[in-house]
Amino acid sequence: MLEKQTHTQLIILIDPDKYNPELIKIANKSNVSYIFVGGSVLKKNTFEKTIKSIKSITEIPVVIFPGDETQVSKQADGILMLSLLSGRNAEYLIGKHVKAASKIKASKLTVIPTGYILIDGANTSTTQKITKTKPLTSKKEIIETAIAGELLGKKLIYLEAGSGAKKTLASSIIKEVKKILASL
Repeated sequence: MLEKQTHTQLIILIDPDKYNPELIKIANKSNVSYIFVGGSVLKKNTFEKTIKSIKSITEIPVVIFPGDETQVSKQADGILMLSLLSGRNAEYLIGKHVKAASKIKASKLTVIPTGYILIDGANTSTTQKITKTKPLTSKKEIIETAIAGELLGKKLIYLEAGSGAKKTLASSIIKEVKKILASL
């Protein structure tokens, strides 16, 4: 169900605190490949309920995009094992993973090792505040970090300018990362 794809895909990210089932109905009509569920800071206790609701109205695979070690659910189809490669805060490179490891292993979820790269969006993002890290600003640094992620065995590289970004991620950077990491 979560096999490697070689074509362009549309993935939507659902924040459980802002979940609206109508979005899933739209996704069902819009050729969405995956639904990611998670958030940097969840204020409501609706994580599990959100996944169950999504699964009840779609066949689209649901993959957890965990904001922290508590966001694990057997209800999902998979989980991204996110390492914040752009930051140098050990808690988000490995610390949170250690805290969640036993729970993830017991869940039997498909685990996708993912390099998370935060790019400067000209605004301080929630991810930046929580992780106490700085986003990458230079194209060279972004490319080198993505290559390091590949060499570390990451199966997916996630590039993000952060929520509330004033500056979007340049398509030229996305294209270059894609070209260089064609083997992922």
